[in-house]
Amino acid sequence: MLAALLVMAGIAVALGALLGYASIRFKVKGDPLVVKIDAILPQTQCGQCGFPGCKAYAQAIAKGEADINQCPPGGEEGIRKLADLLGKEIKPLSAEHGVEKPKQVAFIDESVCIGCTLCTQACPVDAIVGAAKQMHTIVSDQCTGCELCVAPCPVDCISMVPVEETIETWKWRHPAELARRKDKETT
Repeated sequence: MLAALLVMAGIAVALGALLGYASIRFKVKGDPLVVKIDAILPQTQCGQCGFPGCKAYAQAIAKGEADINQCPPGGEEGIRKLADLLGKEIKPLSAEHGVEKPKQVAFIDESVCIGCTLCTQACPVDAIVGAAKQMHTIVSDQCTGCELCVAPCPVDCISMVPVEETIETWKWRHPAELARRKDKETT
């Protein structure tokens, strides 16, 4: 009995060591530029840029297959950061991909929700909780505001609500962005 346990323990240690070595030896290295671009993108996974998610858009930017101005949730600030990183000229947001909006989260009118689960299937970040034929609700801390849950809802019980600026959600604006806003307000 003891010999069997020692043999099994020896096999486990040997296999563990082999897996550890293989994970180091055969590690797949990602493109560091893609990682940096992906870190700048807002991670809404909304697809408004024409790609299935932020990582795919970052890969396309790195390869030169996509422009830096296709991300409405990232807005002018995201375009500016991407331009700084890549050494490109700042461009206005592409109108064909949408318009910049204030940060929003989805809200489900629970008295109207029929529990069809179409919204949960559409949500790329699993921010909707609920069971079939039961009321659903949004986990607002996880909601990215991508609006992908709104269209599939057959009873139109989902609306997008702007996130109020609080100490936790406030961001320091870039001076050039503030100057552009001031110019727009005066004209």
